[in-house]
Amino acid sequence: MNAAHVRQAFRSCTASLSSRAIGRSSRDALASHGRRIALGTRRYSDDKAPEQKSNADAEMKEAEVDKTEVTPEAELLKTLKAKEAEAVDLKSRLQYLQADFLNLQRNAAREKEQQRDFAITRFAGDLLETVDVLALALKSVPEDILARSDSPSPDSSSTPNSKSVQTYLKELHEGVDMTHRLLLSTLFKYHVKPFDPTGDKFDPNVHEALYQAPVPGKEPGTILECQKTGYMIKDRLLRAAQVGVVQETS
Repeated sequence: MNAAHVRQAFRSCTASLSSRAIGRSSRDALASHGRRIALGTRRYSDDKAPEQKSNADAEMKEAEVDKTEVTPEAELLKTLKAKEAEAVDLKSRLQYLQADFLNLQRNAAREKEQQRDFAITRFAGDLLETVDVLALALKSVPEDILARSDSPSPDSSSTPNSKSVQTYLKELHEGVDMTHRLLLSTLFKYHVKPFDPTGDKFDPNVHEALYQAPVPGKEPGTILECQKTGYMIKDRLLRAAQVGVVQETS
């Protein structure tokens, strides 16, 4: 074998080795590029997977809810809950109405009682003037005159059956006093009672001051005398007492 054949064989071997190396490197590059593409695809699919999974879960839940709502048991349970809520509401309204009705009954009974008790307020107020006149008539006769009425008059000897003037006066006084007492007792039956505030502290709610006078030894604001008796009908003022009040001395 000569040198020419050796060189030719060497070149052919070198070319064969170079082509195999180039092919191997090309395959490696293609494989690497394929792995990168697969990795990117997998990463993309992994990024999209949670969103798709959540959407799928939501759709499944909606499907389950729809499936639950359309069942007869679910419809019956829903209707039962609605009826229970309606029953609770109606019970609450009934309790409120019952309480309002009881309050109305109590108020009506109270108003009826007040109308019965205070129905004669105007009549009793007008009747008090008659009571005052009888009281003035009784005060107009001095007690010493009534005490002398038992003594016989000078003219009684001529007419044995005749009465003295003092006797007639005493009998008239007794009749007026009985009328006055009977009228007051009748007013008591309807809860009309007099009050005499002499000696009490002046109260503008139930007293009417006619005058003021300084009185030594008396506390200012104290009622000195009662010129006209006051009257109450139950717990209400029917007429204020007309009084004189002790004035403060400076």
